[in-house]
Amino acid sequence: MMNQRILGHFHESAELKIQAAAVLAQPIAQAVELMFTALSNGNKILACGNGGSAADCQHFAAELVGRFERERLPLPALALTTDSSILTAVGNDYSFREIFSKQVQAFGQSGDVLLAISTSGNSANVLAAIDAALERDMRVVALTGKGGGATATLITDADVHICVPHDRTVRIQEVHLLTIHCLCDGIDIALFGGDLHD
Repeated sequence: MMNQRILGHFHESAELKIQAAAVLAQPIAQAVELMFTALSNGNKILACGNGGSAADCQHFAAELVGRFERERLPLPALALTTDSSILTAVGNDYSFREIFSKQVQAFGQSGDVLLAISTSGNSANVLAAIDAALERDMRVVALTGKGGGATATLITDADVHICVPHDRTVRIQEVHLLTIHCLCDGIDIALFGGDLHD
């Protein structure tokens, strides 16, 4: 019984990835181009999200600052999910809704990119961060699912929306992780050329 349930998870995840590939390849490629342009111009990438999406932000930043699959210079990426003093101070003194937007206002500059991750597209603090980023003339790469929620109406034509075509949070998060690996690989290829994985 448990084996069948586990197999079901694997099959559903694999089927979604195959189905999503055709839909998401183009926006992921556009996101790579947006991030590559920012990094090439000396700008940085900020990332925000809650829960599992917060972990994805940290994973993404670690791959850029450290390395993905090749040795290279560190790339400037910052997860806005990690400083417990900032998060608790802003959450306590203002509201949880502002924990990311205050940091975007503090650290974001024109030409930077915000990676905004929300499986529903409706996380209030992520929406506030998108607002703050757009006010600072930053570009946004939104990673969502479930139709994109409010995020879909907030971002502009100059931004990129990568919306996983599924309604189940765990499956969306699994595709988000694969997407993050595609972004990291694409950035490396765009900055430094092809490698053995071509």
